[in-house]
Amino acid sequence: MLYNILDMTVEGSVGTPTLTTYIIDDAEMFMVRERPMVIICPGGGYNHLSDREGELLALQYLAMGCHAAVLRYSVSPAVYPAPLLELAKAMATVRKNVKQWHIDPGKILVQGSSAGGHLAAMLGCFWKENWLAKEAAGGDAELLRPNGMILSYPVITSGEFAHRGSFDMLMGEKASRELLEKLSLEKQVTEETPKAFIWHTFEDGAVPVENSLMFAKALRQKNIPFELHIYPKGGHGLGLGNELTLSTSGKELQPEVNTWIHMAEAFIKNL
Repeated sequence: MLYNILDMTVEGSVGTPTLTTYIIDDAEMFMVRERPMVIICPGGGYNHLSDREGELLALQYLAMGCHAAVLRYSVSPAVYPAPLLELAKAMATVRKNVKQWHIDPGKILVQGSSAGGHLAAMLGCFWKENWLAKEAAGGDAELLRPNGMILSYPVITSGEFAHRGSFDMLMGEKASRELLEKLSLEKQVTEETPKAFIWHTFEDGAVPVENSLMFAKALRQKNIPFELHIYPKGGHGLGLGNELTLSTSGKELQPEVNTWIHMAEAFIKNL
């Protein structure tokens, strides 16, 4: 395995954001020589990063035969667009190394949980914007294109059903009505936004299920295929929903949501 920790620092970064790669070794005996890559953005409300939604998910994707990478992006006091620029830099890094790392260039996905889902969906919505391509990819927007998004209980809307804390942290002193509108991603879906796999729980009391429903509706309006799974039970931040991502509180054990990772595997294979 190629295990490496790469510096993803951009203007506005706080601390040292990193991309940790988990690249499966290649060998001539393998029938599959190019594998999907999943870039993982942990959650944490843009004020910390949840270790439960990083490496443990990467190991699941490795078991599927995918490469994986975990982005530890800047959080408060870092503000927009620093985390997005860091993810864009990570995507460009991956695309520049598709041959060296034996990556299938048609199956490079972003995965995000909670606020990390907002970050992943931001790249899905904004990857073709000129300013982002100029800052993160030397003007080549194609280096920033995700082929798919996997969104776990994502923060999406800044409106009625917003997780206010995430937007407060992300905007900081840059907060304005205009920026709040831009960061409400159900309003930013375009024909260039990639396919999505989305899951949420009906009982989520921190990031209401309407976030996923509104994003799915926006995708449908642009005729972009998506897969949406709403589980009736369970709170926020479930991770895998099993013992592997269980915190000391014990609140994240929700066996019925264990199916999401297997359905995500099918989504990746069918891209």
